[in-house]
Amino acid sequence: MAGHSTVLWVSAHPEPESLNGSFRRAGLEQLRKNGHTVIESDLYKMGWNPVLAGESMASAAEPFRVTDDTRRAYLDGTQPADVVREQQKIRDADALVIQFPLWWYGMPAILKGWFDRVFVSGFAFGKDPASGRRLRFENGPFVGKRAMVVTTLGDREASIGPRGKSGEITELLFGLLHGTLAYTGMGVLAPFALPSADFTDPSTYCGHLRSLLDRLDGLFSEPPIPYRPQFQGDYTEQWELAPSICPGETGLSIHSL
Repeated sequence: MAGHSTVLWVSAHPEPESLNGSFRRAGLEQLRKNGHTVIESDLYKMGWNPVLAGESMASAAEPFRVTDDTRRAYLDGTQPADVVREQQKIRDADALVIQFPLWWYGMPAILKGWFDRVFVSGFAFGKDPASGRRLRFENGPFVGKRAMVVTTLGDREASIGPRGKSGEITELLFGLLHGTLAYTGMGVLAPFALPSADFTDPSTYCGHLRSLLDRLDGLFSEPPIPYRPQFQGDYTEQWELAPSICPGETGLSIHSL
């Protein structure tokens, strides 16, 4: 799918004139130049509400059951309108770019709330109502879509390397890459991560931008991270790696082929 694809760019930075804002504008232009249709969710500009609340979904006489009530609202067509719009963007997209500054080793709250409210049971995960099949990983509803994380962080480059104090970057972002994007079936590319972002200046900016644009050029050709499938024999019924796979080894890296 080299051209004429649709890319959803989700961004979460409060300052349009920031380094992230500059990368976003250049990235969108590059995707369009490559023939792609681009749709956006600029969460701060949208004034996105990140708080998942049950006032419109739960019965007044019952407690809010997050998974059950959001699933029922999805199936009944009673979700908030802003959630419905974001879900349609994901349906329309062949790939997602998720862009954010890494704050306290995680996503900004506004982006975490986007996932909380949009990636609900029935839409992004759950069980197939007809077959009872678990909708996750290789059986996920978003199989065939691609995803790439674009992030900036304050750590030095070595600190997010294999022996870095902050953790190797794909392990540092494991919850998002594996636990959210791959979990829902997407093919997840290695993240683009710019360390020491606060020290980027005109003499280094162009090189970093070129690296990002090169990655975007490969959005539909670059091989994804080879995370292990869940239902093809590598895992037990308790979702633990089978004893015969990487015997004696532990850590997040064992979940990649």
